[in-house]
Amino acid sequence: MFRKQLFFFILFNLRTKTLSKNTINVITLGCSKNTYDSEVLLGQLQANGKAVVHEGEGNIVVINTCGFIDNAKEESVNTILDYIQRKQEGLVDKVYVTGCLSERYKPDLIEEIPDVDQYFGTTELPQLLNALGADYKHELVGERLTTTPRNYAYLKIAEGCDRPCSFCAIPLMRGKHRSTPIEDLVLETKKLASKGVKELILIAQDLTYYGLDLYKKRRLADLLRELVKIDGIEWIRLHYAFPTGFPMEVLDVMRAESKICNYIDIPLQHISDNVLKSMKRGTTMAKTTALLNEFRLAVPDMAIRTTLIVGYPGETEDDFQLLKKWVKDMRFERLGCFQYSHEEDTKAYELDDNVPAEVKQQRANEIMEVQSQISWELNQQKVGHVMKVMIDRKEGNYYIGRSEYDSPDVDNLVHISNVQSYLSPGTFVDVLIEEATDYDLYGILRA
Repeated sequence: MFRKQLFFFILFNLRTKTLSKNTINVITLGCSKNTYDSEVLLGQLQANGKAVVHEGEGNIVVINTCGFIDNAKEESVNTILDYIQRKQEGLVDKVYVTGCLSERYKPDLIEEIPDVDQYFGTTELPQLLNALGADYKHELVGERLTTTPRNYAYLKIAEGCDRPCSFCAIPLMRGKHRSTPIEDLVLETKKLASKGVKELILIAQDLTYYGLDLYKKRRLADLLRELVKIDGIEWIRLHYAFPTGFPMEVLDVMRAESKICNYIDIPLQHISDNVLKSMKRGTTMAKTTALLNEFRLAVPDMAIRTTLIVGYPGETEDDFQLLKKWVKDMRFERLGCFQYSHEEDTKAYELDDNVPAEVKQQRANEIMEVQSQISWELNQQKVGHVMKVMIDRKEGNYYIGRSEYDSPDVDNLVHISNVQSYLSPGTFVDVLIEEATDYDLYGILRA
């Protein structure tokens, strides 16, 4: 089926640029975990003496692809085709493809887009480096060339996933869960702190599972206790925890340690028991609601971010209305909603994708309309209060920052208007909130 889709993905978008010869240009598509992988690749190349840029100009191109859902696959294929066209025009010498799309569809891609010089999967970094005239340096533990703004960085604490979720293709592309040892993560964090990183964003396919494979017990709380000891790191943020089996000890650490942001990203996907059972999520509405209530009881000031899927095979109108009411009742601080994507080789692919596209779209719109109102109401409660804000950048007459309740790129922003002197990224300031919209706060520096 994917090979048939390739025909519809073709999009040529020519751009003529003066390219730096003998420079490797790494293009990153997809999620923060791909960003991390690109940073490791860039670090390895730089250690080998190679000239590298990230999403800049170079005659050798490496495209780190995403293959998660249809839209991401389409973007990846279009990007590959774009650079192949540039190669045919003599604007690029070599094009290499790596990442999730390549891992999942390599045979099809080789047949359909043969002009790519070589394809590599998610675990073939040494082979990719070799193709680029470099060696994999095992001694570079924790060495990366970060591509995020200087004040924050991602820390990938594990790779892969052991969960059986019916809709998810990640295990097909990333394999089984593999935790990174605590000592390696501590070393990596120290190196990030020495470069000026203030905020550490822990990522994995599943933070909840961290440590079970290495230590035979969940050790996310132990990892956090070690990371908070590192000088220079001011905020530590948790992304992508799984609800089933969540280590509640983490809440104790969050409450006790000021460096741990009162924030957690915990994708819940749905709440109808019928849908959750088909999704193979290993939980129920009652258990999920009880877990979130425990979160709020343990850390009353916590911002909970979640993501939901609508339009899953067999999702009835009753299932959706239950989900919609539950979102209204739970009043999540942060929420995103995706339309179900029918992914080959997943368990859900055996089901009839029977919710029409227009219904999926309508349901997603309705969920986000509910969330927009909730977010507006919660933000209004912040007006008149002083918040600790980390500066990210300046835009026009405003400095733009975030509170501990907001992650980069996906959450609220704080716009600060009365700044008279320069504030570098990573600077912490106290801001009096004077105005709020559904997803933005506006304020002034506290006198």
